[in-house]
Amino acid sequence: MARNVISTDVALVGAGIMSATLGTLIRKLEPSWSVTVFEALDAAAAESSDPWNNAGTGHSALCELNYTPQAADGSVDISKAITINEQFQVSRQFWSYAVDAGVLDDPSDFINPIPHASFVHGADNVEYLRKRYDALSGQTLFEGMEFFTDPATFSERLPIMAAGRNFGDPVAVNWYEGGTDVDFGSLTKKLINYVGKGGAVHFGTKVTNLKRTTDGWRLTIKNLRTHEVSYVDARFVFVGAGGGALPLLQKSGIKEAKGFGGFPVSGQFFRCSNPELIDHHAAKVYGKAAVGAPPMSVPHLDTRVIEGNKGLLFGPYAGFSPKFLKAGQYTDLPLSVKPNNLLPMMAVGLKEMGLTKYLIGELMQSPADRVKTLSEFVPRAEGQDWELITAGQRVQVIRKGPGGGNLEFGTAVIAADDESIAGLLGASPGASTAVPAMLDVLSKCFPKHMQAWKPLLQEMIPSYGTTLNDNKQLFTQVWDWTDRTLQLAPGVGADAQG
Repeated sequence: MARNVISTDVALVGAGIMSATLGTLIRKLEPSWSVTVFEALDAAAAESSDPWNNAGTGHSALCELNYTPQAADGSVDISKAITINEQFQVSRQFWSYAVDAGVLDDPSDFINPIPHASFVHGADNVEYLRKRYDALSGQTLFEGMEFFTDPATFSERLPIMAAGRNFGDPVAVNWYEGGTDVDFGSLTKKLINYVGKGGAVHFGTKVTNLKRTTDGWRLTIKNLRTHEVSYVDARFVFVGAGGGALPLLQKSGIKEAKGFGGFPVSGQFFRCSNPELIDHHAAKVYGKAAVGAPPMSVPHLDTRVIEGNKGLLFGPYAGFSPKFLKAGQYTDLPLSVKPNNLLPMMAVGLKEMGLTKYLIGELMQSPADRVKTLSEFVPRAEGQDWELITAGQRVQVIRKGPGGGNLEFGTAVIAADDESIAGLLGASPGASTAVPAMLDVLSKCFPKHMQAWKPLLQEMIPSYGTTLNDNKQLFTQVWDWTDRTLQLAPGVGADAQG
């Protein structure tokens, strides 16, 4: 019999935005359940939820062109953009409820208004962006989007992108004034604090193994400071450990995790160190990925508000490391290869030669090459104004499929059929859709409770069970409420009141 065994109703592995969101939902839905969080690092949100480790924030498909691909016939497919925007609206409603309920305090600590823009140049791309605008602007979720091509408006809205630009090369912009920037590090810490008030949060504590018991799971826990090993019995386990989720789900032995693999990609960004440039840019501006480059490579010049300070990032510049976490091990990738996922991983390796070529090209870039890439957005860019920083690791999902396996660039919820364990794999759009992702976990793992929970879920998320894009009246009500509560509307918030 193992010594040092404690029990909990819910064990959350990892103190990132996913566990923080699920823990908060469960605390509200079932206050009597005990919730325990285990985090290997010494702080919440220290991996992919950290604001300097995640590439884009406030993903709502307003500006990300990889969510609106152009078909061979020239038409633009907006279905994914609508889905992701719907998901972000769910998150936005939940955060507003959390503010109203006192779970979250000052909204400006974690969310701030910032326009979202899509930018292209060249005649063919301008025509594509016009078609994108025509397809999206009539949708309820995208009403208010603008399209402009004239240099005067471009220069007014995006002065550092206009300075020194040759407008003989035509430009076009889709502009949405009502976008946001989200500091998921701050948001995660606030939610984890709330979860901890009614449960327990253990930092410097790593879950090294999971074994099935008669009524749940026994977790092997290692204190990374004292090296003491203890055990936790949990009725339900959620593995929200970012890149560390796949190895733990593999150790669980659940059949649903078989066949899954992971491909790690690291990222680097230019962080602006020139206050004048930072002050003269106020938008999240996304461009088009280079021909043959993967969706995760979409370049963007991104205004951020982190710990109350405005910043400016450009990237990403992709890199490669076999680590699954920034604080991981170089053996993470080789040790994740199992007999059940060997074929899918080999198939992806053969099919994704373009990705391999892209990564090699990125790794071989010189500092001057990186500045040249930046100059497409900021024509007068100078290397001395920008410092290269390393962002977090992204582990893209490899799944069994046609041809042996496929590389996916989204997220995937894996849940055991006995409803006792679930985990989240993948990256983008990630944090911005944390609330719908965790609602998916609840529906898969607690189906018998969903009917009883429905009234409270609808209080938290008024659009729960419906689609806002098909209900303009409800969308307007929800938008006005969240704008007011999150202090995003003009004239709302501490600055406006002061």
